[in-house]
Amino acid sequence: MGGSDVVLLDFWPSMFGMRVRIALAEKGIEYEYKEQDLLNKSPMLIEMNPVYNKIPVLVHNGKPINESCIIVQYIEDVWNDKPPLMPSDPYVRAQARFWADYVDKKGEEQEKAKEEFIEILKVLEGQIGEKPYFMGETFGYADIALVTFYSWFYTYETLGNFSIEKECPKLIAWAKRCMQRESVSKTLPDSKKVYEFCLQMKSKLGL
Repeated sequence: MGGSDVVLLDFWPSMFGMRVRIALAEKGIEYEYKEQDLLNKSPMLIEMNPVYNKIPVLVHNGKPINESCIIVQYIEDVWNDKPPLMPSDPYVRAQARFWADYVDKKGEEQEKAKEEFIEILKVLEGQIGEKPYFMGETFGYADIALVTFYSWFYTYETLGNFSIEKECPKLIAWAKRCMQRESVSKTLPDSKKVYEFCLQMKSKLGL
């Protein structure tokens, strides 16, 4: 399947869009990237995601797929001749989906108190434990679900005045290990650039 048949509607600081970019890079899939202005949504974005009007949207052969974790699973299913992102064992695969879902549910609650945010990170750190990656020896689906938040950690720490590394050293060690992968390091934007973007948005929205 040609790369020109794959289009990604995305916004550079989106940790959810980053998941899709990492998955595509891991699979070595060429695609056309279309940056979106979320304050002035494009007709294509509204057409391709009429329910939520939000990114990321993967358009494959003219058909849209929405929601980052669903898109990553779709990429895994379609390009199954490429290196796998999901474990082959059904139980381990179910566990990977559980942890990706946990990241999504808790990620939506990140505006809550920083103590609660740190507790969530400690749960995730406990799951990683002494393993190199989330589900064991191999980088995959659950790692992709969480690692994109790493680009926002500096913003959370600076605005919240705390240190994630001090609270969760193994989690940060895992994130740095993931950053050694080209698919991750080339996808995640510079943390300070994300922080500057947040300050601009706060100013623009009068927060």
